[in-house]
Amino acid sequence: MNILLWHVHGSWTTSFVHGGHRYLIPTTPDRGPYGLGRARTYPWPDSAVEVAPADLLGAGVDLVILQRPEEVDLAEEWLGRRPGRDVPAIYVEHNTPKGDVPNTRHPMADRDDLLIAHVTGFNQIFWDTGASRTTVVDHGIVAPAVSYTGELDRLAVVINEPVRRGRVTGTDLLPRFAEIAPLDVFGMGVAGLADHLGLPADRLTSHDDVPQNRMHAELARRRAYLHLCRWTSLGLSLIEAMAIGMPVVALATTEAVTAVPPAAGALATRMDTLLDAARRFIAEPAAARQAGAAARTAARDRYGLDRFLADWDRLLEEEVCGSR
Repeated sequence: MNILLWHVHGSWTTSFVHGGHRYLIPTTPDRGPYGLGRARTYPWPDSAVEVAPADLLGAGVDLVILQRPEEVDLAEEWLGRRPGRDVPAIYVEHNTPKGDVPNTRHPMADRDDLLIAHVTGFNQIFWDTGASRTTVVDHGIVAPAVSYTGELDRLAVVINEPVRRGRVTGTDLLPRFAEIAPLDVFGMGVAGLADHLGLPADRLTSHDDVPQNRMHAELARRRAYLHLCRWTSLGLSLIEAMAIGMPVVALATTEAVTAVPPAAGALATRMDTLLDAARRFIAEPAAARQAGAAARTAARDRYGLDRFLADWDRLLEEEVCGSR
């Protein structure tokens, strides 16, 4: 089928477009937020096709994947059909709710014309979606092509915009771990992070917007992976690090509590427990390798691409067939 979706979240979309459909990706000359086109730092198959908004009227779209509220009106304008009413639509909710949690009202609440698909069970129970139909399709990843070596006595972190997002992403906790080992922070908008935190350059190195395959290769060389997010949906970078074979030191918050098994590292809400685990992995490479092996098995068993695409295929068929 022909599926219209915007390029919003690079890692999730990379997995989604590996399915057996044709994916129409809106593309505008300025490649702005509603016309970003194909990814440039992620490997996408040829079935993900860039389409100008003006060409969507005759594109034969069978289903729309919505990810932001404003896309409902955009899709109607570009397709000449209302999502959910004239063409089947699924709204993918990637994020934890903001504001008056746990009473945050979802923007698609109380709608009978579309399905809300959450990427984690945690998000499903925390969003107030009213009478709207909901489901959960757990994340799936394209397995990284590298394997863990852990040769560097350093800790790795992947965070986008750590300065702006601050406490949400646990940015304020990084200096505690920098006392144990140097940190390598990968992601978008990470330049200048050491200065922001008042850390010397030899304790925190920023790696800004590194292509995914190169980032995976660099992660694999670090001893352990830190996941310090307080309030965020399950980051695909965490699952990717586990799939590489990295041991994990993670805050026991949101969906991380189901994604990270005890044998994969340390999962806790007490800083002393997490700091002790980081020290142990730095001091004991064999212990790090053992935990990393458990992390790899857990990630590949639960978050494999085949399972993800099969779950989505069932859902897409149900929505398209149910609308006829």
